[in-house]
Amino acid sequence: MTRAAEAAAYQKDWLKGLRQQITSGASFAFVNADTPHEIFHFMDMPMVTNQWWSAVIAAKQQAPYFFDWMEDEGFHGHLPKYSSLPLVAQLEGDPSRQPWGGLPAPALLCARQSSDEHGRIFRRWSELTGAPLHLLSAPGVADPAPNWWEMARENWEELYGTDRLDLLQAEIEELITAVEDLTGRSFDREGFAVYMDKIDRMEKMLGEVSDLIASAPKVPMGIAEQMPNVMIPQWHRGSDWALSHVKGFRDEVAERIEAGHAECPNEKIRMMWIGAGLWFDTSFYRAFEETHGATFAWSMYLPFASDGYIRADHGDPVRALAARVSAMNEQLHQPPWVNEWLVAQARKYRIDVALMLIPEHDRFSGYGSLFAKRALEQAGVKVIEIWSDMVDPRAWDREAAVAQVTAALDEMEVTA
Repeated sequence: MTRAAEAAAYQKDWLKGLRQQITSGASFAFVNADTPHEIFHFMDMPMVTNQWWSAVIAAKQQAPYFFDWMEDEGFHGHLPKYSSLPLVAQLEGDPSRQPWGGLPAPALLCARQSSDEHGRIFRRWSELTGAPLHLLSAPGVADPAPNWWEMARENWEELYGTDRLDLLQAEIEELITAVEDLTGRSFDREGFAVYMDKIDRMEKMLGEVSDLIASAPKVPMGIAEQMPNVMIPQWHRGSDWALSHVKGFRDEVAERIEAGHAECPNEKIRMMWIGAGLWFDTSFYRAFEETHGATFAWSMYLPFASDGYIRADHGDPVRALAARVSAMNEQLHQPPWVNEWLVAQARKYRIDVALMLIPEHDRFSGYGSLFAKRALEQAGVKVIEIWSDMVDPRAWDREAAVAQVTAALDEMEVTA
C-alpha cells in the first residue's frame, strides 16, 4: 500500500469518528480554511472546515443541484462557489441531500475576513444557527515583501508588522477563551508551544520532500498522489500520526528516486497546477502523460507547507500562530506575494508549463491570477488559463479543456 493510500484509509476511519461525534450532539466549530485550526485541534474540539465540507458536497455530486437552487432563489451568480456551497445547502433546508444527513448547528463559527464575502457568509450562518461568530481581521500589509518566504520563518514580526500581529493575536486570545468556555478545558500554553514545535518539524520534513521532487531527474510522484500525502497530515498537523506519516512519505519519495522511478517515464515537459484542486476530476492531472510526456510536478500544497507554515516561536507560540495565519491566503493568491513565489517555485521545479485554474467568481482564490500569469510568462513559463471552479462542475467541459491544453503542448513541440 502506498503512503497516499494509507493516508486516505486513516482519514476515512478518522472521519467516521468525527461524524459520530457531531451527529451525536458534540459541540463542534465550523470554520474557514485560513483560520487558526491549531486552537481547535490542541483543545480537542471537533471542527469542520467550510471549504472541505464544500468539497465533500461536490464529491457527492450535489453541487449542481444546490447552485441551480441558489440562482433560482435570486442569489447572484458571482458568489464564491468554494466558500458559499455549504451555506447554500444549509439555506436550501433538505438535510437528506447533504453528506451525513446535514450538519447540526455548530457551537462556534470562525472566519477570517480575507475577502468581502467571507464575513457576510459567516454572518448568515450565525443568523441561521444562532452560533456565536468570531471574525478575524485581515488588514493589508503596508509594504509587502515579494520574497516573503525568505523572511517568514524567522523574521515574521518585521515582515507582517507589529500592529497587525497585535490585533490578530488579541482576536486569537478571545477565540481561545471561547473554546475554553465551550470545552471546559484550560489552554496549556507550555503544551501549546510543544505542539507548535511538532508542527514546524512536520512542515520541515515536507519541505525536504519538496526539495527531493524538485531536484529529481524525473518526477517520482505526481500531484494527485502528493496531495493526500500533504493535505491529510496537514489536517492532523502536530499529531504523532502526522509526524510519522510525513516521515514515511519523505522516505517513499527518496526510495522512488533512488530506484529511478518516474511517474511519467517519457517525461519531456514539467507542469505546475496553480490553484486549488479540481476536486470533481482529479484524473485530469494525468491526461497528457502518454500523448505529450507532460507530467504535473507541482501544486501549491506541498511547497507551501514549509514556506507558509513554519514560524519560529520566539517565546510566544500564540503570536507565532498569528504570524502563520495573518497573510496565508494573500501569499497564495494576491500580488505581489504570489507572483514572486510562483516564479521561484517554477525555477526550482524546472517548470515548462503552468496550468492556472481561475475561478471566475471567487475573489478569494482568483484575485491576482492574471498578475501571476504575467510574472510567470516573463520568467519563460508558458501559462494556460483554465477558467473553471473547484467544486462547480456545471461549466466544466473536460474535452474542451483537454483540447485547449493539447493545442498548447503541440505548439511547444513544433517550436522546440
